[in-house]
Amino acid sequence: MNIFPAIDLYEGRAVRLYKGDYQQMTVYDPEPLNTAKKFEAAGARYLHMVDLEGAKTGGTPNADTVRKIVENTNLFVELGGGIRSMEVVEKYLSIGVHRVILGTAAITDGDFVQRAVDRYGAAIAVGADVRDGFIAIKGWTELSGMTLEAFMDRFQHMGVTTVICTDISRDGAMRGTNRSLYADLQKKCAMNIVASGGVSTLEDVRALAAMGLYGAIIGKAYYTGAINLKQAIEEASR
Repeated sequence: MNIFPAIDLYEGRAVRLYKGDYQQMTVYDPEPLNTAKKFEAAGARYLHMVDLEGAKTGGTPNADTVRKIVENTNLFVELGGGIRSMEVVEKYLSIGVHRVILGTAAITDGDFVQRAVDRYGAAIAVGADVRDGFIAIKGWTELSGMTLEAFMDRFQHMGVTTVICTDISRDGAMRGTNRSLYADLQKKCAMNIVASGGVSTLEDVRALAAMGLYGAIIGKAYYTGAINLKQAIEEASR
């Protein structure tokens, strides 16, 4: 299993939210490149980033920060947040982002997702952000009417190869990941599943790796020191 340490971007800084609440934001690093380099030094090969401003409003307000990280590390970078047009997809891929994650657009513009997958293949992932069984959109500020099951079925048939699934109720809460959710998805889906939200301990990492998941995202647990990233990477690769 691959470990994706996470950097959430807001006004060019590395921050974390509590359960997706923009009013409960903690700034961890005013220069995210420093954090990315620490990840790399710990043995990370992958990086998960979210533009929190873009997620709410669209656009690419943190593109310069993303570019700096891509150009100054050897990490495989995946990025989500506000990617709602082919122009934005092309912009991020052109600056060296390896995979872009479509969230709100996956719900609001299925034709766009299909065109992106047809053109860019595995460089396109979708984000399934789940609250109370339904997919949340626009930076988790709204609930759509689509269930997780319908979401997974829809995009698997479109040819999407990777899905980042976040249990919003666990995100930043440090109370463990939703193991039953990911075990169920792993059984039912042929896509690569990346678990996100509440990965708080090495035991979480071991449990997810044992399921055969493609990846797991570690966010707050790294920043608070609850998980040693080097150890997590070692456990995930066993």
